[in-house]
This record gives sequence, C-alpha cells and structure tokens, in this order.
Amino acid sequence: MEFVIEARDIYKKFPSQKTLPAVAGLSLAVPKGQLYSLVGPDGAGKTTTLRILATVMEQTSGSAYVMGYDVRSEPEKARRHIGYMPQNFSLYPDLSVLENLNFFADIHRIPAERRKTRIAEMLGFTRLEQFVTRRAGALSGGMKKKLALACALVHDPAVLLLDEPSTGVDPVSRRELWVMLADVVQQGVTTLVSTPYMDEAERCHQVGILYAGRILVSGTPAELTARLPFEIIEVKAKPRKAMRQIVSEVEGIREWRPVGDRLRLAVANHNGDVERVMELLSGRFQEAALDVRLLRRTKPSMEDVFVHLVEEQRSLQ
Repeated sequence: MEFVIEARDIYKKFPSQKTLPAVAGLSLAVPKGQLYSLVGPDGAGKTTTLRILATVMEQTSGSAYVMGYDVRSEPEKARRHIGYMPQNFSLYPDLSVLENLNFFADIHRIPAERRKTRIAEMLGFTRLEQFVTRRAGALSGGMKKKLALACALVHDPAVLLLDEPSTGVDPVSRRELWVMLADVVQQGVTTLVSTPYMDEAERCHQVGILYAGRILVSGTPAELTARLPFEIIEVKAKPRKAMRQIVSEVEGIREWRPVGDRLRLAVANHNGDVERVMELLSGRFQEAALDVRLLRRTKPSMEDVFVHLVEEQRSLQ
C-alpha cells in the first residue's frame, strides 16, 4: 500500500516543557486518497503533529514524510504538494477574498495562464463568487473557513492538512465544509484532519485517537467501536433524578454518562449480561413508577470509544 503521509516515532519537546513532550513517539501512515482524522483532548498533540507534517516546525526526533519527501531535510519539495489550513484564521483580513487567493497563488508560483482558471474553480467550489471584493476580515466565521480552504487548495495539492477546520462555525457551515471535504477526497486528495467532533471522525476512512502525544489506537470507525469491551444501553425516563439513582445502583453497569436527556450505559458484552441488566432496569423502573420513554440496546459510537480510552488513560496516571 502506498502511504502518502508517514510519521515514524515522532517526538517534539519545547524548551518550556519540563516533563512530557508535546508529541511522544507518534507514528501514523495514511494511504493515498484516504481521509484520516486525528482526535484527542486539548493538549494531546494534534496541532503540533500537523505543524510538523506541514513543515511549519521541526520535530525533535523521529522522521516524517509527505509524498516521499522528508519534511525536515526536504521541506521545500514536500511543501509543493501540501495544502495546509491552520486552526486559527491565518489569511490577511485587510485583503479581499480575491486578493487573498491571488496572494496564495503568488506564493505557490501558479503560472498566469493557469491562475485565473484555478481561482475561478476555487470561488465556485466554495461558493464565494459573490464576495470576491469583500475584505476577509468582514466575512462570517463559516465564510472565513471556506476562504481558508480555497487558499489551501489553490495550488492543487496532493495532500491536505486541516487543523480543526470546523471549530467555531455554525452547524450549517460545518456541514457544508464537510461536504466540500468529501468532494476533495473524492478527487483523490489525501487528507489528514484533526477534529474535536466525534460525528466528524465517523465520516473518515481511518481514525487515530491521540492522547499525551501518542496514538492509542487507529483503525476504521467500525473497527474501533468493535474493539470496545462493552455494549451500550440507552435509557430515558422521568423523573431524571430517580433514573440516575437507579442506574447508579444496578449491578453490571461498568460506567454511564448523560447525553442530552438520556443516559448511555456501558455493559460488559459477556453472554447474557446486557439482557440481564435491561431486565433489572425495567423491573426497578416499574417498581419506582418511572415514566420510561426509552430502554434499548444501541450501537456504540466514536464518542463511546473516545471517552472510554481517555478515561482509561487518566485512571492510569
């Protein structure tokens, strides 16, 4: 399998860090044309990893390659193939949409005969044609993200690196941005994205869960949920206080957490355990005369995987 992005035992320690490094032995490999997401809590090392791969900073040790080029010894060659969209708005707020696109076209030395066509393609792709004269600083949050994506793609890169691209935008803009990313990947662009949103991770071909600078597990969303040592029961009943009290007392529930107005219960997936816990809950709810709206088995999600792994790591510290 051809890997377009590779990291091998990457370490990054900043001078201000006295103990743990920001990235601690991270390795990953992303095949051509895949959408790979890095998920992890704040401070896990997502941004540092992307900056190293984007040739913005150098690793302390280890090696990384993009399109076969070493990002430390051949940064210029690697950079030609990379579109990078940092988390914070990095465009020029006093320049217009069109001026920003032209500026990035200049940086990437796009030939004049290709530039006009490519910029028109990016404006159409991001639906920014009507806003070419608007200053970037006057755009809405969602439109700023679209412009940043257009600037990252203007030189037609083979690799796209995105650091939490949908953070801070409304749900409609977030959905639109991911529709665009799906189109980019369909065109064959290998994409590595960091995200704090588990529903976004579920849209990716592969997911790496990052904690304390290293990847705990990686695989497809289906593979990661299948590895969980428990199944999920979803419960919704009133009064909520009584529901929570009963759930906390029933034997066999490993852990539970609220999600909106319901609870997600983790129950060991041994033979009959889930059915036994559901029977116990049903009986206790009936005794307490609770108004039960929901009591069912449900599919585990990437959020269940993420919460389980992070809490497991924290318990070991």
